[in-house]
Amino acid sequence: MTSLGPAWPERAAWGTAPSLRAWQSAALTDYLARNPRDFLAVATPGAGKTTFALTVAAELLGRRLVDRLVIVAPTEHLKLQWAEAAARAGIPIDPTYSAGSGKIASDYVGVAVTYAGVGVNPLAMRIRTERFKTLVILDEIHHAGDSLSWGEGVREAFEPAARRLALTGTPFRSDINPIPFVTYAPGEDGVPTSVADYTYGYSEALADHVVRPVLFLAYSGQMSWRTRAGDEVAASLGEPLTKDMTSQALRTALDPNGSWMPSVLAAADKRLSEVRRHVPDAGGLVIASDQDSARAYAKLLKQISGESATVVLSDEKASSKKISAFSENDSRWMVAVRMVSEGVDVPRLAVGVWATTTSTPLFFAQAVGRFVRARKRGEIASVFLPSVPNLLSFAAELEAQRDHVLKRKVSDDGDIFAAEEDLMNQANASEAASEELELGPFEALGSEARFDHALYDGAQFGHEGEVHVGSDEEMDFLGIPGLLEPDQVSALLQQRQADRRRTRTSAVEERPADTVAEVTTHEHLGLLRRELNSLVASWHHRTGQAHGITHAALRKECGGPAAAVANADQLQKRIERIREWAVRKSS
Repeated sequence: MTSLGPAWPERAAWGTAPSLRAWQSAALTDYLARNPRDFLAVATPGAGKTTFALTVAAELLGRRLVDRLVIVAPTEHLKLQWAEAAARAGIPIDPTYSAGSGKIASDYVGVAVTYAGVGVNPLAMRIRTERFKTLVILDEIHHAGDSLSWGEGVREAFEPAARRLALTGTPFRSDINPIPFVTYAPGEDGVPTSVADYTYGYSEALADHVVRPVLFLAYSGQMSWRTRAGDEVAASLGEPLTKDMTSQALRTALDPNGSWMPSVLAAADKRLSEVRRHVPDAGGLVIASDQDSARAYAKLLKQISGESATVVLSDEKASSKKISAFSENDSRWMVAVRMVSEGVDVPRLAVGVWATTTSTPLFFAQAVGRFVRARKRGEIASVFLPSVPNLLSFAAELEAQRDHVLKRKVSDDGDIFAAEEDLMNQANASEAASEELELGPFEALGSEARFDHALYDGAQFGHEGEVHVGSDEEMDFLGIPGLLEPDQVSALLQQRQADRRRTRTSAVEERPADTVAEVTTHEHLGLLRRELNSLVASWHHRTGQAHGITHAALRKECGGPAAAVANADQLQKRIERIREWAVRKSS
């Protein structure tokens, strides 16, 4: 039954691999040899945890070691996916069951429920678990600690289970609440740390061609906004900023009415077109912060690609059907909100756009996991990111394996375990609430995007100077073929970087000494904005006056809009005026 197949099936639909992958066979062999009551399998997203778990379930049911199956999933949509996968494996599961519903049809061997559903009525689930020899599969077990009711409910409901199989791709949490049925042992520093029975990390899966390599494409740019105090601020995304300014710059970039998002979505669509040359059904996913933004991004994508995008909102009854339909067709784009991404399991997703202010290590790992599922050898995942320090750090550390640590200090903002939002509760409630409610009044005034660099296998690749959206330099990275081996990706990135450097050097050497290089309008405006921002920063160090106040004063004296959307004459006037201030103060 467990014949060892290739490391990657040709096209293994969710939970239906025709033969077990190497890690699945090894984990199954280990499980059956030990026959433990509790077993924690940690496998990177896209590796095939579902296939492994259902194979275990089939073995235990076949050997009469268990009579019934309960699957606990984070979301309603994942319940349906589990039921569909179980049906293909010959195990009929009822995904409509809720705690307290009583009996189920005799056609079913088990039920699928959510953690929230268990928390509502754990006693009813306990009675059902006690009635039969039950195997409980706890999918994404880290969610069992999302709230006291969830953790306590899971422990109460499934304490009498004959077997418990816990699964996760992200076994770390920000809090110090123990996860039910997970073993903890002292680490090197004596602090209790979760212990997995079997671990299969991203780096191992990549070497086995089970998952795709990920090419991250980072975009920065000039932003301007008005704070709740009425100050107008201009800053560059990607430059060293305070935590608050970084957050405000990111929110400005993600504003669908600015220039940054349309530029990045256009670049992502170009990348998707390149990938589809080699993978015709490849799809893209935009991860948005809220419903309004999601709808606005969908409109932009329609203008860019000429094709309507599928919009998935977790509080819509038809969301599961939309995801299933998108998974089966060959349309280009889907836009989803926040934690919906964890319930999105579409193997053809190959291009992603990070368009959410949510930026925790847990959410990042789950979201990127939507793009790494390999179907055929050589497929590459591409994820577009804002140049925000913590996101770039997560991308560089994609291969890092972490465990859940108890008693860790969580107040340090630099700690990867710093407390994330209660994302699941928000997703299962409503996503209509605006970020304004959390962060106060805010007005994005203008934004522009520029390509920053590519990040692959922890290494950074880019070109010297500013790389403008739509330029040949940007296409050096957007045009990477959609089918390459991991080492070929690195070699091609290095080659294109070196070729462009040689071309630039030759152009400089061949240019006559008495000629001035032509500068495009975009380049000229960029130079003027950098000069103005530099002078404003110098004025701040000299006077202590906030950057926003200085920019507002210059606008008041010289006229014109915010610096991010001002023309060359307006910027030049402000540069001259602040220089006059400096001379006047010195004299």
